[in-house]
Amino acid sequence: MKKEDKRVIQLLQKIVRYNSENPPGNEWELAKFIEHDLRSLGLEVKIYTYAKARPNIVATLKGILPRQQAKSGALLLTPHFDTVPIGKGWKQDPLGGKIIGNKIYGRGTSDDKVNVAVAMEVMRRLVEKRVRLKKDVIMAATVDEETGSQYGIIPLLEKGILKPKAALILDANEFDATVAQKGLFHTRIQIFGKQAHGAYNWRGVNAIEIAARVIEKIKKHQFTFKRHPLLRPPTMNIGTIHGGDKVNMVAGFCEFSLDNRFMPGMTGAEVLKVIKKIIRSETKRFQVIISDSQKPYEISAEHPFVKTYLATAKRMKIKSTLCGSEGATVMTFFQEFKIPAFATGFGAHGTAHTVDEYAKVDLLVKGAQFLERVVRDFDEVGS
Repeated sequence: MKKEDKRVIQLLQKIVRYNSENPPGNEWELAKFIEHDLRSLGLEVKIYTYAKARPNIVATLKGILPRQQAKSGALLLTPHFDTVPIGKGWKQDPLGGKIIGNKIYGRGTSDDKVNVAVAMEVMRRLVEKRVRLKKDVIMAATVDEETGSQYGIIPLLEKGILKPKAALILDANEFDATVAQKGLFHTRIQIFGKQAHGAYNWRGVNAIEIAARVIEKIKKHQFTFKRHPLLRPPTMNIGTIHGGDKVNMVAGFCEFSLDNRFMPGMTGAEVLKVIKKIIRSETKRFQVIISDSQKPYEISAEHPFVKTYLATAKRMKIKSTLCGSEGATVMTFFQEFKIPAFATGFGAHGTAHTVDEYAKVDLLVKGAQFLERVVRDFDEVGS
């Protein structure tokens, strides 16, 4: 095994040993490690913080073209370094980075620290090899992805800090090219009834029973939508429910949360209209609170950025599958700023957010080799 391959393995182990659970938003120590490592390369490194002790790290390897031309043609590589909470039931040390066979274990190994390690290693290789890229390469390691990115990629885009020509979102698995993504709509639905003694329930209005009927209708509803070759139909999931005060009381209140994932071509406004219509069929006393809303996203497989990526994979004999994401990645936020983006990455399928999460050593090593080549090839697009 080459020295640089061993190095990226050891780098991922180091990164895993930093606890960066979100919630609560514990990214500070890992952020300082990433910053120090990237500064050691002589890169331009800037820190942007939108919540206390939760810094985003933006490092730029400058191209040799005239400054504005190199900047406007930049490629952005952006992984996140927060993780979901560790949880219970682990057999392996969740902060150990232990290698067993072809697997490196730890919370966040696949989501998303393997991609942080690959991006850092690629920046190092480009510097060490003195690669003379024409255009800038930017690495933005961000916080808060696991709880909505309000302190991470969103303000970096909104404030114009990140304005690349194209963005490669490093938050996927096994070289997949994720070019389509469902929209997301999260709501809390509150149903108001009337309290009464449980023995005289006809005197009250049971909010739990109303909520049950509403939920049944929501689950049965069939949306009108255009089928997508890379995505399953829209989904509705009831995530939480609570209501009532005591077994011998008619419940005067019930609240449940709804997760809806909808197709490109649909809007959150359409979903909200349907939900309210269903609720009104059962009660007029309700409130719908929107907790999160994200637009669906897709980029053409014929876009030069995507074609360059796939051509590189083919040339390196790497299987890269065009796919869609049923869940959310940050690529949806780039469409507001007309920045073409898609997601890829080097995690292991089916391990994110699980007990005994792991990344695969061979994917990590091959991922660093591949991403370096992708950066070099993208530098030639439009040149």
